Amino acid sequence: MRGMKFSFLCRSKPERTGKRVAIIGAGPAGLTAAGYLVCKGHDVDIYDKMPEPGGLMLFVIPEFRIPVERVRLGAKELEEEFEVTYYPRTKVMEGGREDEGDEFYERIVKLSELKEKYDAVLIATGIWNVRRIGIPGDDLEGILSPLELLFWIKGHELGYVPKEKVPDLEGKRVGIIGAGLTAVDVAFECNRLGAEVEMFYRRTIREAPAGAYEINILRNRGVKWFELVTPKRVIGENGRVKAIELLRTRLGEPDETGRRRPIPIPGSEFQVELDYLVFAIGMAPTPPVNGSYLATDRRGRIVVDSRHMTSVEGIFAAGDVVNGPTKVGRAIKDGLYAAVSIDRWLRGEL
Repeated sequence: MRGMKFSFLCRSKPERTGKRVAIIGAGPAGLTAAGYLVCKGHDVDIYDKMPEPGGLMLFVIPEFRIPVERVRLGAKELEEEFEVTYYPRTKVMEGGREDEGDEFYERIVKLSELKEKYDAVLIATGIWNVRRIGIPGDDLEGILSPLELLFWIKGHELGYVPKEKVPDLEGKRVGIIGAGLTAVDVAFECNRLGAEVEMFYRRTIREAPAGAYEINILRNRGVKWFELVTPKRVIGENGRVKAIELLRTRLGEPDETGRRRPIPIPGSEFQVELDYLVFAIGMAPTPPVNGSYLATDRRGRIVVDSRHMTSVEGIFAAGDVVNGPTKVGRAIKDGLYAAVSIDRWLRGEL
């Protein structure tokens, strides 16, 4: 099997420029940027809180989408052929904040320290937190984070997460709120592990962010699809999820996303019994700052200019931490564009 080719511009490392770049985050944007920068002769160190490089590609996205071995081979080539140095189990953070996946890091390095140590820094930390929905009962036992669940399943298969962390889903009823790729991936993995899966979405299959094709694949595997429904409350028994109460919806005028706004229909409540419930309604960026060290917008995304430069000169950012949740291809493209800017900036051309 061929590895992902991050260093596609060259076969071997060219003459060194003497410039050193720190990349925070070993996901698609960070690894792609590293591949470009080493081909331009710069020395690259990559810091990541996980035990090995790959980010969500390795630890969350199902194997059928991105084979683990392709990611590993690509990262290994950067290390062995281009002398990229990885600093795993290292969380970079200016200020304090807990994110999902934090159980693996063993040390913390400040962003400001890297700024002083390197000629340039690229932030590519992605999205390691899940958006909350905020309805009654959303703190009951049996409610799972989609990122955490996928992380447990994939992490166990990779040998990093003990089996007891992975819920026994055989024959269990699992409900999933949402219709993006994360919701689809959760549904696929739960179905693969023997669960009876039901998906609930407030619009129709035509508006599903993951696309009707992905949803229909799941339906053909036995996953039940409920559309035009929105969660009202989670019903519990002895502190644990027992059912989800939903309201039927109708579609009104388009909202800020351009899709028709779902409007709840009063008095249309109904309940579906469940053993587990997953709110897969979106993931949130996790920049390595908690405070005013560099500018972020109201959604927590790092603000960059046309050069991918942040509000701090010499610190760049790319990928989902800038754009919010996107597909891997866009993160790769953004990491590449950021690396081009970094190289030009280091050479005094930008």
